[in-house]
Amino acid sequence: MNGQRILSVALDNDQDVVLVRQRARQLSELLGFSQQDQVRIATAVSEVARVACHRGSGGRAAFSLVRLGAYQHLEVTINPGAGPRKASAPAGLQEGITRSLPELALITANRLMDSCDVEPEEGIATAITMRKALPPQIIVQTSQLADISERLASSPVANTLHELQLQNQELVATMAELRERQEDLLSLTRELEDTNRGIVALYAEIEDKAERLRKADEMKSRFLSNTSHELRTPLSSIRALAQLLLDRMDGDLTVEQERQVQFIAKAANDLSELVNDLLDLAKIEAGKVEVQLAPVVVENLFRALKGMLRPLVDEGRVELVFAPTEVVEAFDTDEGKISQILRNFISNALKFTERGSVTVSATHNAADDTIAFAVADTGIGISPENLQLIFEEFSQIEHPLQRRSKGTGLGLPLCRKLADLLHGRVEVVSTPGAGSTFTLVLPRRFPAPDQDGNES
Repeated sequence: MNGQRILSVALDNDQDVVLVRQRARQLSELLGFSQQDQVRIATAVSEVARVACHRGSGGRAAFSLVRLGAYQHLEVTINPGAGPRKASAPAGLQEGITRSLPELALITANRLMDSCDVEPEEGIATAITMRKALPPQIIVQTSQLADISERLASSPVANTLHELQLQNQELVATMAELRERQEDLLSLTRELEDTNRGIVALYAEIEDKAERLRKADEMKSRFLSNTSHELRTPLSSIRALAQLLLDRMDGDLTVEQERQVQFIAKAANDLSELVNDLLDLAKIEAGKVEVQLAPVVVENLFRALKGMLRPLVDEGRVELVFAPTEVVEAFDTDEGKISQILRNFISNALKFTERGSVTVSATHNAADDTIAFAVADTGIGISPENLQLIFEEFSQIEHPLQRRSKGTGLGLPLCRKLADLLHGRVEVVSTPGAGSTFTLVLPRRFPAPDQDGNES
């Protein structure tokens, strides 16, 4: 740390304290400090100088410019004198000076300056060094220091009364600034109160909209449930009548008649599937679907699925494989809902696989004690940007196979909701052109309900 001495002032009496304060203010102004910093520096230097002067005669105040890190600092070092104490200082003050000069200096200087160091010297005397960083935009060159010293030397020395007037002016300015800040604070407080009222009103509006959305959701679920029930009866009649005609109960049909009746039966089956999915979704959203826990044996589940899905398999182009499983121990869950999810996975896999295989497997993960049912196909696959779209209601991906095999767009959203009911999750991994793997992950031990009836 290199320092350049600018000024040194003796501290022998109270007039010297006035001079030190004046020089501190003048020098800080010449170095480019703001008006507030000028007052802070002058106050800190004069307070420490006053205590040091009453400590004894022969003291000095040295002003220097030093560089610390990236910034220049004004450094003021106060060295108390070792001479006889001044009789003008009250006895109580003299005792306090002798005992606690470093504390008094630190209290004042640490509040107003950037740093304050107390260096012990002989006996009980101390040297106090205070520093204040120059504004970042100001750099004082060595050549400027000579000019600053000359301007200080040519500046008149104010008397005590004049310095007191300046202090009073500084105090008035400080009080005005404090009053202005207090008014700004009051204005900010009022603004914050208005903002808080706005936020409270916004929260109330959000709660009101949330309540409306909840009621609308309840109405939607009720509408879907009622509509589904109303549609089921005529759909069942259409399917039954179509089957009667196809079974030739009322006589033979021409080729064209049979084709038209098959169209009617297929349309009724598709609509029935849509109605069933809508009803299931409505029941889940209304919280009216209960989980029927029972021991499930994976091998028996696979055997039943294989029998149900055999009519959907075109064995000439796609093979449905149920891989042997090592999960032999039964676990408690709702077999019907697992079967519904896996049927959806498998039927989708068969629908979008032109050649290859669809493999169904079950594995146990001992680390988190879960059982994963995976359905892997070699079909068209799904692009990354569509992996979340397929779980949105009524959403379907544009593809020639999709147009040929129209669905409801409710199967996968329903699977995800059913998996949530079983405290599980649905995962999907897919590569376009290489196939997809849909996985149902379930806990091997179904969470037990707590005392409030909530499952944990």
